[in-house]
Amino acid sequence: MAEITATLVKQLRERTGAGMMECKSALVEAKGDLEEGEVVLRKRGIASAGKKASRATKQGLIATYIHHGGQLGVMVEINCESDFVARTDDFQELIHDVAMHIAAADPQFVRKEDVTEHAIEKEKDIQKARALAEGKPEKMLEKIIEGRMSKFYEEICLLEQPFVKEPTLTVGQLVKTKIAKLGENITVARFVRFKVGDSQAAETGEAAAE
Repeated sequence: MAEITATLVKQLRERTGAGMMECKSALVEAKGDLEEGEVVLRKRGIASAGKKASRATKQGLIATYIHHGGQLGVMVEINCESDFVARTDDFQELIHDVAMHIAAADPQFVRKEDVTEHAIEKEKDIQKARALAEGKPEKMLEKIIEGRMSKFYEEICLLEQPFVKEPTLTVGQLVKTKIAKLGENITVARFVRFKVGDSQAAETGEAAAE
């Protein structure tokens, strides 16, 4: 198996327009073979999605999901480029799946870029203290914290979370498969998650939506 280098990942990104993590995952599956990695991405429907990322999304739907028993509910807005795509079964399936995922996984933000500076700095301080308590060398702290922050984003950011119905895909990758299939850019705009008796959860969801 060829080594999965940053250069190899960059080459696959340039050829497909897919994200860094998608490219790395595809190369791991393809055992480092660039051509096979591109095939993997195409099979996942991700390869062409990145090329549409800059296109405006002014249509879409707002959907709700109420968990059994009525104790947990989600409202989410997902946008696309045309009303025609918004009415398709594929788009409606996507927005339902994302709402259900939010109910199950309780993300705090849509994407990494939405995470507040305060939350980032707080988590970095926690991970630094943890690494020092574990006896990690000072010169390795920055790299250790960076690695653990990736896990932090995976836990709190919707698009970074493993999709509950198919954990081999992140929610972001799921969206990209729909972009590739429907031929339009698709973006998750905002969400709110409510849980009976948990006012803090509702406030967090509203903050993420803003």
